[in-house]
Amino acid sequence: MNLIFDIGNTRTKVALYKGERLLKKVIWKKCDLKAVKSFVKNRKITNAALSSTATVSQAVESFLQEKYFYIRLSHKTHLPITNKYKTPATLGKDRLAGVVAAFGIFQNQNTLVIDAGTCITYDFIDAKGNYLGGGISPGIQMRFEAMNVFTANLPLVQKKNSKKFIGNDTETSLRVGGQMGAVMEIRGFIEAYKTSFGKINIILTGGDSKTLAKYFKNHIFVNNNLVLRGLNKILNYNVQLLE
Repeated sequence: MNLIFDIGNTRTKVALYKGERLLKKVIWKKCDLKAVKSFVKNRKITNAALSSTATVSQAVESFLQEKYFYIRLSHKTHLPITNKYKTPATLGKDRLAGVVAAFGIFQNQNTLVIDAGTCITYDFIDAKGNYLGGGISPGIQMRFEAMNVFTANLPLVQKKNSKKFIGNDTETSLRVGGQMGAVMEIRGFIEAYKTSFGKINIILTGGDSKTLAKYFKNHIFVNNNLVLRGLNKILNYNVQLLE
């Protein structure tokens, strides 16, 4: 079995895979050695992979290195795709894992991955498996907080399910600008990629994916395990290289 860690800014996703099949997934607020040892106890795990956008406990990494064949995703990790990002060392590892997963789902097809979390990221991989890059913009909550923090009188509003694009008071105007603004942005990027590359697949993932998916038609695929799936694919690829 493979043990997979996706450590983000606010939470950690942990998963067990057998081959390409997801067996178990849990979400932690904190990833520490005690939690890891408890999770792996009595499990027949042989390999482990970790991706992080936050600080990783050295004790956790040392434990994984001692127990399993272990990789921490970096710009030096062997990949089943071609990374054409000009500064690979600065590329978010969650973004990289996402496009690896996307290319596995839609082989030999153009695919745009939209990850709607703290930030909204756009990542494009072409039909030949070349990752070309994408874009980064503020996520919905970040937009709300920025308008509150950087102005004297605007309140902090919360997300709500609404398709209004005209606000009739300050609260709804902020929600239109922050929430529907993100929707309009995503629609614009999708159209721009279609204009440049023709037919593309679109995968939506991240904490706000379910909220945002309601604003789009059925041509968008929602997959909240995309980074985990990509990390597992990268791990399997590196295990195969050893054989």
